[in-house]
Amino acid sequence: MGWSCVVARAVAIFLMLSRASALTSDIFAAGKSDKEILDNLLKNSRYDKRLLPPVDGVLTVNVSVLLLSLASPDESSLKYEVEFLLQQQWYDPRLRYSNQSHYDFLNAIHHHEDIWLPDTYFIMHGDFKDPIIPMHFALRIYRNGTINYLMRRHLILSCQGRLNIFPFDDPLCSFALESISYEQSAITYVWKNDEDTLRKSPSLTTLNAYLIQNQTIPCPIKASWRGNYSCLKVDLIFTRDRSFYFTTVFIPGIILVTSSFITFWLEWNAVPARVMIGVTTMLNFFTTSNGFRSTLPVVSNLTAMNVWDGVCMCFIYASLLEFVCVNYVGRKRPLHNVVYRPGENPVTQEAMAFLNWGKSEIPQAECSSAGDKKRESTGAAELVSCTACTGPGACTHTANNGGVAEPCFVQVRKKEPPHPIRVAKTIDVIARITFPTAYAVFLIFFFIHYKAFS
Repeated sequence: MGWSCVVARAVAIFLMLSRASALTSDIFAAGKSDKEILDNLLKNSRYDKRLLPPVDGVLTVNVSVLLLSLASPDESSLKYEVEFLLQQQWYDPRLRYSNQSHYDFLNAIHHHEDIWLPDTYFIMHGDFKDPIIPMHFALRIYRNGTINYLMRRHLILSCQGRLNIFPFDDPLCSFALESISYEQSAITYVWKNDEDTLRKSPSLTTLNAYLIQNQTIPCPIKASWRGNYSCLKVDLIFTRDRSFYFTTVFIPGIILVTSSFITFWLEWNAVPARVMIGVTTMLNFFTTSNGFRSTLPVVSNLTAMNVWDGVCMCFIYASLLEFVCVNYVGRKRPLHNVVYRPGENPVTQEAMAFLNWGKSEIPQAECSSAGDKKRESTGAAELVSCTACTGPGACTHTANNGGVAEPCFVQVRKKEPPHPIRVAKTIDVIARITFPTAYAVFLIFFFIHYKAFS
């Protein structure tokens, strides 16, 4: 009795499937529309969208990305707008249809609410520019049961940049996608086996966004707190327009700093011109720097820009201080208001010395109180004249060498320190060499250290 029931039940199922297959073949062979074919495939008695496609093992969803546009609000922003087409492809044997149909694929865009779709959601740092439910998508069902689901997404990504070397950093923008309800034991996401799973559209448009590298990889870190879910990640690496920053920040800064060095070639007492150049360059640099920083994110680790602004401001301020120093030194009064020789000032001082005479030079007269024994001076510290002899009577004291020694007060010629004007001009000459050289060394070190030309 039991075997007869099993056989009868098997025969009934076979007849029902044969009838359904014949019905399907008849419908397709008659050239019905794709809507009628889909209505037949998606009957409640044949298809339940709440169930996963019945495949052997794990359902595989193949994913690829086509970039449509890349944009950024401005050159200094870390937010990038990415518009792309996300293609998902999987196999559902319940939606196979006969080869007798003249349709290569069925357009199921109006039946998307009746078909099982992967519940893909995006993990990212940012926001959607369009609603969460995509308004632009395509859904195709092929004869062998392959389903191709295409949707358009517009994301606003908050990217990661190395602001300590801004503007020479390369921002990294990432987003990931995974299933929200099915673990990896049920669904796995894989990148398509194409050579380039992330492709650029031939009509790709960019605005302030310069993509230099991209990669599509499985997510390296699983969200273990919610289970083991299949996840795919997209990395977009951008670079910044170096020419923009050179023309708006660095070249104007170099011009302002070197303009402050012009004062070293002006006369030391050209006060209006030197003050105007120093103050004007400082104010212009402040204005340029603050105007540029107003567009930057408010962070405390803009190391490269802090170094640039700080050093340039120090050079401008140092050139202004150099003028103050030169002007102060040049206006100092000389130590002695006497007639100058070229490069020196004869200063006469009294000092105790011995007047040494050779035997042939011994004078016969007495040393009076006025002192009339004179001798021409040939050096900077030689005897000028004998002013007051201290010996009694005639100067006839005999020395060991046969000469005569007279202790007396003498006048000596002593070299004076350089004139203040000459010192001021010397400071200017030194500044003409040291300031440009030091600034050139800084520029070389700065641009090499931060890899400005890489």
